[in-house]
Amino acid sequence: MAVPPPAHPRRLLPLSLGLFQGALLLFFAFFITYDEPSAQAEDANLVANQLSGIFPLFQDIQVMLVVGLGLLLTFLPRYGLSVLTHNFLLLNFSAQWALVLQGLLHRFHHGRVHLDLRNLLTAEFAAVTVLISVGAILGRTSPCQLLIVATCEIPVYLASEWAIVTCLGVLDMGGTITIHIFSCYFGLGVSKALFGAAHRPVHPKETTTPHSDLLSLVGTLILWVFWPSFVAVLCQPGDAQHRAILNTFLAMSASAVTTVVASSLLERDSKLSPGHLQNGSLAGGVAIGAVADMAVPPVAALALGNLSAVACVLGFKFLTPLLARKVALQDQCGIHNLHGLPGILGGAASAVAILVASEDTSGWWGDRGAGGQALCQAVGLAVAVGGSLLAGLLTGAALRLPCLAQPPERLCFDDSLYFKIQDQAESPGPGGTAEEGALALKERV
Repeated sequence: MAVPPPAHPRRLLPLSLGLFQGALLLFFAFFITYDEPSAQAEDANLVANQLSGIFPLFQDIQVMLVVGLGLLLTFLPRYGLSVLTHNFLLLNFSAQWALVLQGLLHRFHHGRVHLDLRNLLTAEFAAVTVLISVGAILGRTSPCQLLIVATCEIPVYLASEWAIVTCLGVLDMGGTITIHIFSCYFGLGVSKALFGAAHRPVHPKETTTPHSDLLSLVGTLILWVFWPSFVAVLCQPGDAQHRAILNTFLAMSASAVTTVVASSLLERDSKLSPGHLQNGSLAGGVAIGAVADMAVPPVAALALGNLSAVACVLGFKFLTPLLARKVALQDQCGIHNLHGLPGILGGAASAVAILVASEDTSGWWGDRGAGGQALCQAVGLAVAVGGSLLAGLLTGAALRLPCLAQPPERLCFDDSLYFKIQDQAESPGPGGTAEEGALALKERV
């Protein structure tokens, strides 16, 4: 009698998600309640003003994460369904997990967790770190592995944010240090521990097509339009939020123009690289977050956007191939170029901005003085890089467990492994193999 084959690891996905949702239902039933507005008229008006101020920006951020970021990742031509679905799944899973942890840590009063719109917003920010980190391992991991990354990263992010913002007092309203740098080096740590020192050749399904590049560029445009909302949403309404919106627009506008210049100078025949445009145009938004609400002159925002775009394009052109050759570092989406390098630049810029700030703004850092606050910015940057890298290495080591087997190499970057696709089930298609078609057909039965 033939021995039945073992269950494929992807069958763990519905089981694990079902258990998580069941536990979440129980937790919400017994511990979660809405934060009721006060009966006093002044407090009720304050709540209404906060709602009208936050919710439009919250909607912008939802469009960024669900549509913009999802489309940005569709540059892999045969993996579009997977990246859109995994991005959407990880966003919801991570936000729910962050709501639970944040509620227990910060919102637990009289035996209940009180939920409000700002709580949802900070949970979404925690989920952003996961969406960025998995870009380093995109296409070569299973959904279960991605869920493990989210499960491990959210509590580490919350601890890192507490240490950097609450303990060190780092000024980082737009998440340059706490979100972008943290998620970048966490993802790179996961990648290094998961894939080891093996040098992997370019997979034939990694090659982009004009259609996939176009979809990815549409995602870039959506992110570019709504990015000021992401940076400004947590700023104090008024002058700080106004400055954050203006500075973010100036930085991103400068990075978009500079990306075109840098890409045309570096590429043969002065042609533009779609990958440079898809990422370099957003680099200014990453870098400006740490100084967006500060009273910096407009020229500083423009200069930071220019420098961040140059760093991003140079990273794609030279640094990514160098790291792949020297240390076998896998960075599928180039998160080090979009989030790491501009993030470090923005963190350093925040320290410089504090040192050269006028006396009128010295109240921002209290008794520390400009030098003390600048030192805190540098220490926070080091904590974000070191802590996230260590946590990422440990998480990547956990992903190598046999029960979390990676997809076979021949089916990496391929939707047919996780989706029932009629055309691919009947024929292997261009660049495919008969074995892939047979496997996809078997999954349909």
